[in-house]
Amino acid sequence: MKRAVAAIAAFGAAVAMLTGCASNSSGNSNQHVTLTFWHGYTADDGKKLDKIIADFNKSQHEVTVQESTKTWAVIENSLLPALTAKSGPDLVALPAEDLPVYAGKRALQDLGSWYSSSSNAKALNKNAVTMEVVDGKKYGVPTGFVPLSVIYNKTMFQAAGITSFPKTWDEWVDDAKKLTITPSGTAAPTQYGLALPDHQTVANGVWQTLFLENGGTIADGKTAKVDSAANVKTLKYWADAVRNDHISPTGLTGVAADNLFAAGKAAMEIAGPWMPATADDNHISWGIAPVPAGPVTQAASAIGVSMGVTAQTDNAQKAAAEKFFDYFYSKKVDTEWSLGSGWPPLRTDIPAADVSSNEVVAALTKISSLARPLLPGVVDSADVLSAVDDATQHAVSGGESPDSALKAAQSTAQNALDK
Repeated sequence: MKRAVAAIAAFGAAVAMLTGCASNSSGNSNQHVTLTFWHGYTADDGKKLDKIIADFNKSQHEVTVQESTKTWAVIENSLLPALTAKSGPDLVALPAEDLPVYAGKRALQDLGSWYSSSSNAKALNKNAVTMEVVDGKKYGVPTGFVPLSVIYNKTMFQAAGITSFPKTWDEWVDDAKKLTITPSGTAAPTQYGLALPDHQTVANGVWQTLFLENGGTIADGKTAKVDSAANVKTLKYWADAVRNDHISPTGLTGVAADNLFAAGKAAMEIAGPWMPATADDNHISWGIAPVPAGPVTQAASAIGVSMGVTAQTDNAQKAAAEKFFDYFYSKKVDTEWSLGSGWPPLRTDIPAADVSSNEVVAALTKISSLARPLLPGVVDSADVLSAVDDATQHAVSGGESPDSALKAAQSTAQNALDK
């Protein structure tokens, strides 16, 4: 993210000029249009996207999409220089948290006309669409939107006599205590009830999830909300559960939490959609459940990927991109993409039964309504999240009170948002 911000600062003027040129170019609506498309889908999801694009190209004769698969890091580092040189892509997929950076410097086109005219656009998950909004305008379309969930070890649950997954925070902590095993004569548990990262969490979303569930949040637009009374209560609740009840080790990152669960040393973890495959590799019988409801609501921060139309496109190319969007978000293709990518459908009218051939997708589809975009519209989210990381890590470890830790993070986060 910091590299993206630096690149945009360096090339902002050139991109603004490019945008101006693009908006004045009408193109010839009767001619064949070729669209170049950069994306970072490199695994099985990439193979499915290859097929979808090939099928689209065969389905009509007006538009050809030519894809170029790169790593997400390469896209981040090369997109702005390429657009400035007028050699960039017409379409680009990128992590959703990066979209506000590019939109803020006019590197992406406003897609409001497609959202208002397309019936397929109206079927999309509204929370997923929210992550495409910057300053009231929609600069992208979602290609992935999946809530964080809890993966749990069924064998450990059975051994502890727990027959159903907890529904509330208090039940969650009570079950985590039952699942934490500290043999006599040992200083620390050999099995933890929960692997709760206190910094660098999965998709940076664990603490935002917990804050949301108790009525808080990290930021709202350009205003930091880190040190709210709700967030202080949340951080104190979970810091006490970790330090006093020892349900999780302290000092965990998201990667370390994944590793602890995979090693069979933790019964539960707030995780991303890749963890069931990791559990299978480690012969763990697993289940997926929504994050239990907090005192105020039930929600989960989402991992998101966006696709945008770049500033170098003319009107004919933009119209061609919208034709591809209509194909991509048709019910049939969205179902195919969901099964191939391993993420829930982006349309809300596709039931879990339609994706039941993939156990993970079906489970996540059932809870997809709980997903909330991480920090929609926030440009400098990396610095904001770094400030929250410092606060949660210090508070959970006992090095600082939740109140003072969040107060310090509030100042740092607001400074980042004021840039």
